[in-house]
Amino acid sequence: MRRESKPKLKLMIVDDEPDNLDLLYRTFRRDYDVVRATSAIEALKLLDDHGEMAIIISDQRMPEMLGTEFLGRTVDLFPDTIRIVLTGYTDVEDLVDAINAGKVFKYITKPWKPQQLQVVIEQATETYRVIKQRTEDLKRALRRESLFNAITSAIRSSLNYQSMLQTLVETLGQAFEATCSMLHPVEGDMLLSQSAIFCSTGCRDGDCDADRKSALIQSVLKQHQTEMEPPSQGEQAPHLAVPLTYQQGLLAILSLHRGVDTPLWSKEDIHLIEEVAEQAALAISQAQLYQRTQQQAEQIRVELGVARQIQSNLLRQILPDVEEFKVQACCHPASEVGGDFFEVYQHPHGDVWLAVGDVSGKGVPAALFMASAISVLRRELAQEAPPEPDEVMRNLNSILANDLVSANCFITLVLARYSPDTKQLVYANAGHIYPLVWSNRTEPVEPNYLKVRGVPLGILPTWNAIAGDLALQPGEVLLLTSDGITEATVYGESPLEGCGTGLMLRETGLWQLLRQTRECLDLKQLLSRIQAQTAIQEDDQTILSLEVL
Repeated sequence: MRRESKPKLKLMIVDDEPDNLDLLYRTFRRDYDVVRATSAIEALKLLDDHGEMAIIISDQRMPEMLGTEFLGRTVDLFPDTIRIVLTGYTDVEDLVDAINAGKVFKYITKPWKPQQLQVVIEQATETYRVIKQRTEDLKRALRRESLFNAITSAIRSSLNYQSMLQTLVETLGQAFEATCSMLHPVEGDMLLSQSAIFCSTGCRDGDCDADRKSALIQSVLKQHQTEMEPPSQGEQAPHLAVPLTYQQGLLAILSLHRGVDTPLWSKEDIHLIEEVAEQAALAISQAQLYQRTQQQAEQIRVELGVARQIQSNLLRQILPDVEEFKVQACCHPASEVGGDFFEVYQHPHGDVWLAVGDVSGKGVPAALFMASAISVLRRELAQEAPPEPDEVMRNLNSILANDLVSANCFITLVLARYSPDTKQLVYANAGHIYPLVWSNRTEPVEPNYLKVRGVPLGILPTWNAIAGDLALQPGEVLLLTSDGITEATVYGESPLEGCGTGLMLRETGLWQLLRQTRECLDLKQLLSRIQAQTAIQEDDQTILSLEVL
Protein backbone atom coordinates (compact mmCIF):
# COMPACT_ATOMS: atom_id res chain seq x y z
CA MET A 1 0.00 0.00 0.00
CA ARG A 2 1.35 3.46 -0.89
CA ARG A 3 2.23 5.46 2.19
CA GLU A 4 0.46 8.80 2.30
CA SER A 5 2.70 11.88 2.69
CA LYS A 6 2.03 14.17 5.62
CA PRO A 7 -0.01 17.23 4.46
CA LYS A 8 1.62 20.65 4.57
CA LEU A 9 0.74 22.96 7.41
CA LYS A 10 -1.08 26.19 6.54
CA LEU A 11 0.82 29.44 7.02
CA MET A 12 -0.80 32.86 6.60
CA ILE A 13 1.20 36.01 5.78
CA VAL A 14 -0.41 39.42 6.31
CA ASP A 15 1.48 42.54 5.21
CA ASP A 16 0.47 45.68 3.36
CA GLU A 17 3.88 45.86 1.64
CA PRO A 18 3.88 43.65 -1.51
CA ASP A 19 7.65 43.14 -1.48
CA ASN A 20 7.61 41.72 2.04
CA LEU A 21 4.62 39.59 1.13
CA ASP A 22 6.36 38.11 -1.92
CA LEU A 23 9.60 37.53 -0.05
CA LEU A 24 7.90 35.66 2.75
CA TYR A 25 5.87 33.66 0.25
CA ARG A 26 8.97 32.53 -1.66
CA THR A 27 10.72 31.67 1.59
CA PHE A 28 8.07 29.28 2.92
CA ARG A 29 6.06 28.07 -0.08
CA ARG A 30 8.00 24.78 -0.40
CA ASP A 31 7.35 23.65 3.16
CA TYR A 32 3.98 25.23 3.88
CA ASP A 33 0.64 25.85 2.25
CA VAL A 34 0.98 29.65 2.20
CA VAL A 35 -2.04 31.98 2.23
CA ARG A 36 -1.37 35.70 1.56
CA ALA A 37 -3.33 38.79 2.57
CA THR A 38 -2.54 42.47 2.12
CA SER A 39 -4.67 43.66 5.03
CA ALA A 40 -6.17 42.47 8.31
CA ILE A 41 -9.69 42.71 6.89
CA GLU A 42 -8.76 40.52 3.93
CA ALA A 43 -7.01 38.08 6.26
CA LEU A 44 -10.13 37.68 8.41
CA LYS A 45 -12.18 36.89 5.30
CA LEU A 46 -9.61 34.33 4.16
CA LEU A 47 -9.70 32.68 7.59
CA ASP A 48 -13.45 32.30 7.21
CA ASP A 49 -12.85 30.47 3.93
CA HIS A 50 -9.73 28.43 4.74
CA GLY A 51 -10.24 27.73 8.43
CA GLU A 52 -7.47 27.29 10.99
CA MET A 53 -3.89 28.22 10.14
CA ALA A 54 -0.94 26.59 11.85
CA ILE A 55 1.02 29.87 11.85
CA ILE A 56 0.06 33.48 11.14
CA ILE A 57 2.79 36.04 10.42
CA SER A 58 1.41 39.56 10.53
CA ASP A 59 2.90 43.00 10.10
CA GLN A 60 2.27 45.26 13.10
CA ARG A 61 1.72 48.59 11.35
CA MET A 62 -1.10 48.30 8.79
CA PRO A 63 -3.56 51.04 7.72
CA GLU A 64 -6.85 49.48 8.81
CA MET A 65 -5.87 47.55 11.90
CA LEU A 66 -2.79 46.88 14.01
CA GLY A 67 -1.28 43.43 13.73
CA THR A 68 -1.74 42.72 17.47
CA GLU A 69 -5.42 43.71 17.23
CA PHE A 70 -5.91 41.45 14.20
CA LEU A 71 -4.17 38.53 15.89
CA GLY A 72 -6.20 39.11 19.04
CA ARG A 73 -9.39 38.63 17.03
CA THR A 74 -8.23 35.17 15.90
CA VAL A 75 -7.55 33.83 19.39
CA ASP A 76 -11.10 32.74 20.21
CA LEU A 77 -11.69 31.29 16.74
CA PHE A 78 -8.37 29.44 16.45
CA PRO A 79 -6.78 29.06 19.89
CA ASP A 80 -4.12 26.60 18.69
CA THR A 81 -2.69 28.88 15.96
CA ILE A 82 0.83 30.23 16.52
CA ARG A 83 0.96 34.04 16.00
CA ILE A 84 4.09 36.02 15.04
CA VAL A 85 4.37 39.81 14.62
CA LEU A 86 6.74 41.65 12.25
CA THR A 87 7.50 45.21 13.29
CA GLY A 88 9.89 47.87 12.10
CA TYR A 89 9.21 50.22 15.01
CA THR A 90 10.23 50.41 18.61
CA ASP A 91 6.70 50.34 20.09
CA VAL A 92 7.53 47.24 22.09
CA GLU A 93 4.99 47.97 24.84
CA ASP A 94 2.00 46.90 22.69
CA LEU A 95 3.86 43.75 21.65
CA VAL A 96 4.77 42.85 25.21
CA ASP A 97 1.13 43.22 26.29
CA ALA A 98 0.03 40.98 23.41
CA ILE A 99 2.68 38.37 24.25
CA ASN A 100 1.75 38.41 27.92
CA ALA A 101 -1.93 38.00 27.04
CA GLY A 102 -1.08 34.87 25.03
CA LYS A 103 -2.05 36.44 21.72
CA VAL A 104 1.42 36.51 20.19
CA PHE A 105 4.05 33.77 20.22
CA LYS A 106 7.02 35.97 19.24
CA TYR A 107 7.82 39.21 17.44
CA ILE A 108 10.53 39.83 14.84
CA THR A 109 11.92 43.25 13.98
CA LYS A 110 12.36 44.50 10.45
CA PRO A 111 14.57 44.00 8.64
CA TRP A 112 14.82 40.42 9.74
CA LYS A 113 17.58 37.99 9.23
CA PRO A 114 16.44 35.02 7.10
CA GLN A 115 18.16 32.49 9.33
CA GLN A 116 16.59 34.02 12.45
CA LEU A 117 13.16 34.00 10.86
CA GLN A 118 13.61 30.38 9.76
CA VAL A 119 14.48 29.34 13.32
CA VAL A 120 11.44 31.15 14.74
CA ILE A 121 9.12 29.54 12.19
CA GLU A 122 10.53 26.08 12.95
CA GLN A 123 9.96 26.68 16.64
CA ALA A 124 6.44 27.81 15.88
CA THR A 125 5.81 24.72 13.77
CA GLU A 126 7.06 22.41 16.48
CA THR A 127 5.00 24.23 19.09
CA TYR A 128 1.88 23.97 16.93
CA ARG A 129 2.38 20.24 16.37
CA VAL A 130 2.83 19.67 20.13
CA ILE A 131 -0.29 21.71 20.91
CA LYS A 132 -2.34 19.86 18.30
CA GLN A 133 -1.06 16.50 19.53
CA ARG A 134 -1.93 17.32 23.11
CA THR A 135 -5.30 18.66 22.03
CA GLU A 136 -6.01 15.46 20.12
CA ASP A 137 -4.84 13.38 23.07
CA LEU A 138 -7.15 15.32 25.35
CA LYS A 139 -10.05 14.93 22.92
CA ARG A 140 -9.42 11.18 22.75
CA ALA A 141 -9.24 10.94 26.52
CA LEU A 142 -12.45 12.92 26.91
CA ARG A 143 -14.16 10.83 24.25
CA ARG A 144 -12.98 7.63 25.88
CA GLU A 145 -14.18 8.83 29.28
CA SER A 146 -17.50 9.91 27.78
CA LEU A 147 -17.97 6.49 26.19
CA PHE A 148 -17.10 4.65 29.37
CA ASN A 149 -19.51 6.88 31.30
CA ALA A 150 -22.21 6.10 28.75
CA ILE A 151 -21.57 2.37 29.11
CA THR A 152 -21.60 2.69 32.91
CA SER A 153 -24.91 4.54 32.71
CA ALA A 154 -26.26 1.76 30.51
CA ILE A 155 -25.20 -0.77 33.13
CA ARG A 156 -26.89 1.16 35.90
CA SER A 157 -30.03 2.03 33.96
CA SER A 158 -31.23 -1.53 33.48
CA LEU A 159 -30.21 -5.03 34.46
CA ASN A 160 -32.79 -6.51 32.12
CA TYR A 161 -30.83 -8.47 29.53
CA GLN A 162 -32.69 -7.42 26.37
CA SER A 163 -32.99 -3.83 27.54
CA MET A 164 -29.25 -3.81 28.25
CA LEU A 165 -28.47 -5.01 24.70
CA GLN A 166 -30.65 -2.29 23.18
CA THR A 167 -29.10 0.43 25.33
CA LEU A 168 -25.58 -0.70 24.46
CA VAL A 169 -26.18 -0.92 20.71
CA GLU A 170 -27.72 2.57 20.64
CA THR A 171 -24.88 4.05 22.72
CA LEU A 172 -22.13 2.45 20.62
CA GLY A 173 -23.82 3.12 17.29
CA GLN A 174 -24.23 6.82 18.02
CA ALA A 175 -20.77 7.19 19.55
CA PHE A 176 -18.97 5.71 16.54
CA GLU A 177 -21.17 7.35 13.87
CA ALA A 178 -22.59 4.15 12.43
CA THR A 179 -25.58 4.35 10.11
CA CYS A 180 -26.66 0.98 11.48
CA SER A 181 -25.42 -0.93 14.51
CA MET A 182 -26.39 -4.43 15.66
CA LEU A 183 -25.52 -6.49 18.70
CA HIS A 184 -25.78 -10.24 18.14
CA PRO A 185 -25.83 -12.37 21.34
CA VAL A 186 -23.72 -15.52 21.30
CA GLU A 187 -24.16 -18.65 23.35
CA GLY A 188 -21.92 -21.67 22.96
CA ASP A 189 -20.35 -20.33 19.73
CA MET A 190 -23.79 -19.99 18.19
CA LEU A 191 -25.50 -16.74 17.23
CA LEU A 192 -28.85 -16.24 18.92
CA SER A 193 -31.82 -14.62 17.23
CA GLN A 194 -32.50 -11.96 19.91
CA SER A 195 -30.34 -9.28 18.26
CA ALA A 196 -30.58 -5.63 19.22
CA ILE A 197 -30.47 -3.04 16.42
CA PHE A 198 -30.16 0.73 16.09
CA CYS A 199 -30.42 2.50 12.74
CA SER A 200 -30.16 6.13 11.75
CA THR A 201 -32.68 7.78 9.46
CA GLY A 202 -32.65 6.39 5.95
CA CYS A 203 -30.60 3.31 6.84
CA ARG A 204 -31.06 0.32 4.51
CA ASP A 205 -28.80 -2.17 6.32
CA GLY A 206 -31.15 -3.12 9.15
CA ASP A 207 -31.55 -6.82 8.35
CA CYS A 208 -30.36 -8.76 11.40
CA ASP A 209 -30.79 -12.16 9.76
CA ALA A 210 -28.70 -11.19 6.76
CA ASP A 211 -26.09 -9.58 8.98
CA ARG A 212 -25.75 -12.70 11.14
CA LYS A 213 -25.21 -14.80 8.01
CA SER A 214 -22.62 -12.45 6.50
CA ALA A 215 -19.09 -13.75 5.97
CA LEU A 216 -17.61 -11.07 8.24
CA ILE A 217 -19.81 -11.97 11.24
CA GLN A 218 -19.22 -15.68 10.72
CA SER A 219 -15.48 -15.09 10.59
CA VAL A 220 -15.51 -13.12 13.87
CA LEU A 221 -17.64 -15.88 15.41
CA LYS A 222 -14.88 -18.37 14.65
CA GLN A 223 -11.76 -16.25 15.18
CA HIS A 224 -12.93 -14.06 18.08
CA GLN A 225 -11.03 -11.13 16.56
CA THR A 226 -12.02 -7.71 15.24
CA GLU A 227 -12.40 -7.59 11.46
CA MET A 228 -13.31 -4.83 9.02
CA GLU A 229 -14.62 -5.17 5.51
CA PRO A 230 -13.59 -2.15 3.40
CA PRO A 231 -15.90 -0.92 0.64
CA SER A 232 -15.43 -2.52 -2.75
CA GLN A 233 -15.67 -0.79 -6.09
CA GLY A 234 -19.39 -1.40 -6.06
CA GLU A 235 -21.90 -0.05 -3.57
CA GLN A 236 -20.83 -2.11 -0.59
CA ALA A 237 -20.54 0.07 2.54
CA PRO A 238 -17.86 -0.14 5.27
CA HIS A 239 -18.60 -2.91 7.79
CA LEU A 240 -16.85 -3.46 11.15
CA ALA A 241 -17.41 -6.44 13.48
CA VAL A 242 -16.02 -6.50 17.04
CA PRO A 243 -16.25 -9.49 19.43
CA LEU A 244 -17.43 -8.82 22.98
CA THR A 245 -15.60 -11.30 25.20
CA TYR A 246 -15.51 -11.75 28.96
CA GLN A 247 -13.24 -14.24 30.72
CA GLN A 248 -12.33 -15.77 27.33
CA GLY A 249 -15.98 -16.39 26.50
CA LEU A 250 -17.64 -14.79 23.47
CA LEU A 251 -20.85 -13.10 24.65
CA ALA A 252 -21.86 -11.06 21.60
CA ILE A 253 -20.66 -9.53 18.32
CA LEU A 254 -20.98 -5.80 17.66
CA SER A 255 -21.69 -5.08 13.99
CA LEU A 256 -21.27 -1.49 12.76
CA HIS A 257 -22.23 -0.27 9.28
CA ARG A 258 -21.55 3.05 7.55
CA GLY A 259 -22.83 4.61 4.38
CA VAL A 260 -21.14 4.05 1.04
CA ASP A 261 -19.70 7.57 0.89
CA THR A 262 -18.46 7.67 4.50
CA PRO A 263 -14.83 6.96 5.47
CA LEU A 264 -13.58 3.82 7.20
CA TRP A 265 -13.01 3.72 10.92
CA SER A 266 -9.48 4.78 11.79
CA LYS A 267 -7.09 2.56 13.75
CA GLU A 268 -7.61 4.88 16.68
CA ASP A 269 -11.39 4.43 16.44
CA ILE A 270 -11.09 0.66 16.23
CA HIS A 271 -8.79 0.57 19.25
CA LEU A 272 -11.26 2.68 21.21
CA ILE A 273 -14.17 0.50 20.09
CA GLU A 274 -12.31 -2.58 21.34
CA GLU A 275 -11.68 -0.93 24.71
CA VAL A 276 -15.33 0.03 25.04
CA ALA A 277 -16.34 -3.46 23.92
CA GLU A 278 -14.58 -4.90 26.97
CA GLN A 279 -16.71 -2.71 29.22
CA ALA A 280 -19.84 -3.60 27.24
CA ALA A 281 -19.01 -7.30 27.59
CA LEU A 282 -18.85 -6.88 31.36
CA ALA A 283 -22.26 -5.19 31.28
CA ILE A 284 -23.74 -8.03 29.22
CA SER A 285 -22.21 -10.61 31.56
CA GLN A 286 -23.80 -8.88 34.55
CA ALA A 287 -27.14 -8.69 32.76
CA GLN A 288 -26.97 -12.41 31.91
CA LEU A 289 -26.12 -13.23 35.52
CA TYR A 290 -29.00 -11.08 36.74
CA GLN A 291 -31.37 -12.72 34.27
CA ARG A 292 -30.31 -16.22 35.37
CA THR A 293 -30.64 -15.17 39.00
CA GLN A 294 -34.14 -13.84 38.36
CA GLN A 295 -35.14 -17.03 36.56
CA GLN A 296 -33.75 -19.18 39.34
CA ALA A 297 -35.45 -17.01 41.95
CA GLU A 298 -38.76 -17.34 40.11
CA GLN A 299 -38.30 -21.11 39.90
CA ILE A 300 -37.53 -21.22 43.62
CA ARG A 301 -40.62 -19.11 44.35
CA VAL A 302 -42.79 -21.52 42.35
CA GLU A 303 -41.25 -24.54 44.06
CA LEU A 304 -41.61 -22.95 47.50
CA GLY A 305 -45.24 -22.20 46.67
CA VAL A 306 -45.80 -25.88 45.93
CA ALA A 307 -43.91 -26.80 49.10
CA ARG A 308 -46.06 -24.40 51.13
CA GLN A 309 -49.20 -26.00 49.73
CA ILE A 310 -47.89 -29.47 50.56
CA GLN A 311 -46.97 -28.34 54.07
CA SER A 312 -50.39 -26.75 54.48
CA ASN A 313 -52.00 -30.02 53.44
CA LEU A 314 -49.91 -31.89 56.01
CA LEU A 315 -51.43 -29.79 58.78
CA ARG A 316 -54.93 -31.14 59.30
CA GLN A 317 -57.49 -28.57 58.21
CA ILE A 318 -60.60 -30.45 59.44
CA LEU A 319 -60.76 -30.24 63.24
CA PRO A 320 -63.06 -32.39 65.43
CA ASP A 321 -66.58 -31.02 65.73
CA VAL A 322 -68.11 -32.53 68.86
CA GLU A 323 -70.28 -31.32 71.73
CA GLU A 324 -67.85 -32.15 74.55
CA PHE A 325 -64.98 -29.88 73.50
CA LYS A 326 -63.85 -27.31 70.95
CA VAL A 327 -60.49 -27.32 69.16
CA GLN A 328 -58.91 -24.35 67.36
CA ALA A 329 -55.53 -24.18 65.56
CA CYS A 330 -53.52 -21.66 63.52
CA CYS A 331 -50.06 -21.90 61.95
CA HIS A 332 -48.29 -19.09 60.04
CA PRO A 333 -44.73 -19.74 58.78
CA ALA A 334 -42.37 -16.75 58.72
CA SER A 335 -41.36 -17.54 55.13
CA GLU A 336 -42.85 -19.71 52.40
CA VAL A 337 -42.33 -22.85 54.48
CA GLY A 338 -41.33 -23.31 58.10
CA GLY A 339 -40.55 -25.70 60.91
CA ASP A 340 -43.60 -25.18 63.12
CA PHE A 341 -46.38 -27.77 63.04
CA PHE A 342 -49.44 -28.91 64.93
CA GLU A 343 -51.41 -32.14 64.96
CA VAL A 344 -54.99 -32.85 66.03
CA TYR A 345 -55.94 -36.53 65.86
CA GLN A 346 -59.13 -38.08 67.17
CA HIS A 347 -58.55 -41.77 67.76
CA PRO A 348 -61.37 -44.18 66.88
CA HIS A 349 -61.54 -45.11 70.58
CA GLY A 350 -62.48 -41.50 71.39
CA ASP A 351 -59.24 -39.99 72.72
CA VAL A 352 -58.08 -36.73 71.20
CA TRP A 353 -54.36 -36.20 70.63
CA LEU A 354 -52.99 -32.66 70.44
CA ALA A 355 -49.44 -31.62 69.51
CA VAL A 356 -47.51 -28.45 68.73
CA GLY A 357 -43.87 -28.72 67.58
CA ASP A 358 -41.06 -26.44 66.47
CA VAL A 359 -38.02 -27.56 64.46
CA SER A 360 -34.93 -25.44 65.09
CA GLY A 361 -34.06 -23.13 62.20
CA LYS A 362 -36.32 -21.90 59.43
CA GLY A 363 -37.08 -22.49 55.79
CA VAL A 364 -36.75 -25.66 53.76
CA PRO A 365 -34.48 -27.72 56.09
CA ALA A 366 -36.84 -27.13 59.03
CA ALA A 367 -39.84 -27.92 56.82
CA LEU A 368 -38.34 -31.29 55.80
CA PHE A 369 -37.83 -32.31 59.44
CA MET A 370 -41.31 -31.02 60.22
CA ALA A 371 -42.76 -33.35 57.55
CA SER A 372 -40.75 -36.29 58.91
CA ALA A 373 -41.88 -35.58 62.47
CA ILE A 374 -45.56 -35.40 61.49
CA SER A 375 -45.28 -38.62 59.50
CA VAL A 376 -43.70 -40.54 62.40
CA LEU A 377 -46.10 -39.01 64.92
CA ARG A 378 -49.16 -40.00 62.90
CA ARG A 379 -47.86 -43.52 62.55
CA GLU A 380 -47.48 -43.75 66.34
CA LEU A 381 -50.92 -42.33 67.06
CA ALA A 382 -52.71 -44.45 64.44
CA GLN A 383 -51.96 -47.69 66.27
CA GLU A 384 -54.80 -49.74 67.70
CA ALA A 385 -53.57 -48.90 71.18
CA PRO A 386 -51.26 -45.87 71.02
CA PRO A 387 -48.50 -45.66 73.64
CA GLU A 388 -48.53 -43.11 76.42
CA PRO A 389 -47.43 -39.59 75.42
CA ASP A 390 -44.00 -39.97 77.05
CA GLU A 391 -43.47 -43.30 75.26
CA VAL A 392 -44.45 -41.68 71.94
CA MET A 393 -41.78 -39.05 72.63
CA ARG A 394 -39.14 -41.72 73.20
CA ASN A 395 -40.11 -43.44 69.95
CA LEU A 396 -39.94 -40.16 68.03
CA ASN A 397 -36.51 -39.38 69.48
CA SER A 398 -35.22 -42.86 68.64
CA ILE A 399 -36.34 -42.60 65.01
CA LEU A 400 -35.32 -38.97 64.32
CA ALA A 401 -32.28 -38.48 66.56
CA ASN A 402 -29.57 -39.53 64.10
CA ASP A 403 -30.89 -37.30 61.31
CA LEU A 404 -31.36 -34.38 63.68
CA VAL A 405 -27.86 -34.67 65.12
CA SER A 406 -26.23 -34.93 61.67
CA ALA A 407 -28.06 -31.78 60.58
CA ASN A 408 -27.35 -30.00 63.89
CA CYS A 409 -31.08 -29.60 64.51
CA PHE A 410 -33.53 -30.43 67.27
CA ILE A 411 -37.29 -30.43 67.78
CA THR A 412 -39.28 -29.05 70.68
CA LEU A 413 -42.66 -30.72 71.01
CA VAL A 414 -45.54 -30.89 73.44
CA LEU A 415 -47.92 -33.84 73.03
CA ALA A 416 -51.19 -34.23 74.96
CA ARG A 417 -53.93 -36.85 75.06
CA TYR A 418 -57.39 -35.83 76.24
CA SER A 419 -60.02 -38.45 77.14
CA PRO A 420 -63.53 -36.91 76.91
CA ASP A 421 -65.07 -39.68 79.02
CA THR A 422 -62.81 -39.14 82.04
CA LYS A 423 -61.87 -35.49 81.33
CA GLN A 424 -58.27 -36.62 81.95
CA LEU A 425 -55.36 -34.91 80.20
CA VAL A 426 -51.97 -36.63 79.96
CA TYR A 427 -49.08 -34.73 78.37
CA ALA A 428 -45.37 -34.96 77.63
CA ASN A 429 -43.13 -32.00 76.87
CA ALA A 430 -39.81 -32.16 74.98
CA GLY A 431 -38.29 -28.75 75.66
CA HIS A 432 -41.31 -26.81 74.41
CA ILE A 433 -42.98 -23.74 75.90
CA TYR A 434 -45.14 -24.58 78.94
CA PRO A 435 -48.79 -25.25 78.03
CA LEU A 436 -51.33 -22.98 79.70
CA VAL A 437 -54.57 -24.04 81.43
CA TRP A 438 -57.19 -21.64 82.77
CA SER A 439 -60.92 -21.43 83.31
CA ASN A 440 -63.01 -19.02 81.32
CA ARG A 441 -65.76 -19.19 83.94
CA THR A 442 -63.72 -17.53 86.69
CA GLU A 443 -61.36 -14.59 86.87
CA PRO A 444 -57.92 -16.18 87.35
CA VAL A 445 -54.98 -13.89 88.06
CA GLU A 446 -52.48 -16.29 86.53
CA PRO A 447 -52.92 -19.38 84.34
CA ASN A 448 -51.79 -22.85 85.36
CA TYR A 449 -48.48 -23.51 83.60
CA LEU A 450 -47.92 -27.24 83.01
CA LYS A 451 -44.25 -27.43 83.95
CA VAL A 452 -43.42 -31.12 83.58
CA ARG A 453 -40.82 -31.03 80.80
CA GLY A 454 -37.83 -32.89 79.32
CA VAL A 455 -35.11 -32.02 76.78
CA PRO A 456 -35.85 -31.43 73.09
CA LEU A 457 -35.83 -34.32 70.65
CA GLY A 458 -32.47 -34.93 68.96
CA ILE A 459 -30.36 -33.77 71.91
CA LEU A 460 -29.76 -37.14 73.62
CA PRO A 461 -29.75 -40.68 72.19
CA THR A 462 -32.55 -41.65 74.59
CA TRP A 463 -35.33 -39.33 75.68
CA ASN A 464 -36.31 -39.76 79.31
CA ALA A 465 -38.94 -37.68 81.04
CA ILE A 466 -42.15 -38.36 82.94
CA ALA A 467 -45.60 -37.50 81.73
CA GLY A 468 -47.80 -34.99 83.48
CA ASP A 469 -51.53 -35.30 83.99
CA LEU A 470 -54.52 -33.38 85.26
CA ALA A 471 -58.29 -33.29 84.95
CA LEU A 472 -59.87 -30.64 82.75
CA GLN A 473 -63.17 -29.33 84.07
CA PRO A 474 -65.93 -27.79 81.92
CA GLY A 475 -64.99 -24.24 81.00
CA GLU A 476 -61.26 -24.88 81.19
CA VAL A 477 -58.99 -24.23 78.26
CA LEU A 478 -55.68 -25.84 77.29
CA LEU A 479 -53.43 -23.66 75.13
CA LEU A 480 -50.33 -24.83 73.24
CA THR A 481 -48.16 -22.29 71.43
CA SER A 482 -44.74 -21.91 69.77
CA ASP A 483 -42.01 -19.43 70.67
CA GLY A 484 -42.72 -17.45 67.51
CA ILE A 485 -45.63 -15.94 69.46
CA THR A 486 -44.10 -15.41 72.89
CA GLU A 487 -40.87 -14.04 71.36
CA ALA A 488 -42.62 -11.70 68.92
CA THR A 489 -41.46 -8.07 69.27
CA VAL A 490 -44.51 -5.88 69.78
CA TYR A 491 -44.88 -2.18 69.00
CA GLY A 492 -47.73 0.26 69.35
CA GLU A 493 -48.95 3.40 71.06
CA SER A 494 -50.59 1.37 73.85
CA PRO A 495 -48.27 -1.50 74.68
CA LEU A 496 -49.69 -4.52 76.37
CA GLU A 497 -49.51 -4.64 80.13
CA GLY A 498 -46.46 -6.59 81.16
CA CYS A 499 -44.36 -5.82 78.07
CA GLY A 500 -43.09 -2.51 76.74
CA THR A 501 -43.11 -1.31 73.16
CA GLY A 502 -40.24 -2.77 71.17
CA LEU A 503 -39.90 -5.72 73.57
CA MET A 504 -40.84 -9.39 73.37
CA LEU A 505 -44.44 -10.35 74.08
CA ARG A 506 -43.40 -13.23 76.38
CA GLU A 507 -45.86 -15.40 78.35
CA THR A 508 -47.00 -12.43 80.44
CA GLY A 509 -48.04 -10.39 77.43
CA LEU A 510 -49.79 -13.39 75.88
CA TRP A 511 -51.71 -13.95 79.09
CA GLN A 512 -52.87 -10.32 79.11
CA LEU A 513 -54.28 -10.82 75.61
CA LEU A 514 -55.94 -14.06 76.66
CA ARG A 515 -57.58 -12.36 79.63
CA GLN A 516 -59.06 -9.74 77.33
CA THR A 517 -60.61 -12.48 75.13
CA ARG A 518 -61.38 -14.89 77.98
CA GLU A 519 -65.12 -15.22 77.41
CA CYS A 520 -64.87 -15.80 73.64
CA LEU A 521 -61.52 -17.22 72.63
CA ASP A 522 -60.80 -16.85 68.90
CA LEU A 523 -57.27 -17.87 67.97
CA LYS A 524 -57.39 -16.27 64.52
CA GLN A 525 -58.30 -12.89 65.99
CA LEU A 526 -55.72 -13.33 68.74
CA LEU A 527 -52.96 -14.06 66.22
CA SER A 528 -54.08 -11.19 63.98
CA ARG A 529 -53.87 -8.79 66.92
CA ILE A 530 -50.34 -9.94 67.74
CA GLN A 531 -49.24 -9.64 64.12
CA ALA A 532 -50.76 -6.16 63.88
CA GLN A 533 -48.44 -5.00 66.67
CA THR A 534 -45.27 -6.56 65.19
CA ALA A 535 -43.27 -4.84 62.43
CA ILE A 536 -42.10 -8.12 60.92
CA GLN A 537 -42.78 -11.78 61.60
CA GLU A 538 -39.39 -13.11 62.59
CA ASP A 539 -40.37 -16.70 63.37
CA ASP A 540 -43.06 -19.26 62.60
CA GLN A 541 -46.17 -18.77 64.75
CA THR A 542 -48.36 -21.69 65.82
CA ILE A 543 -51.12 -21.81 68.42
CA LEU A 544 -53.63 -24.54 69.36
CA SER A 545 -56.38 -24.67 72.00
CA LEU A 546 -58.71 -27.26 73.51
CA GLU A 547 -61.74 -25.86 75.33
CA VAL A 548 -63.86 -28.23 77.41
CA LEU A 549 -67.54 -27.32 77.00
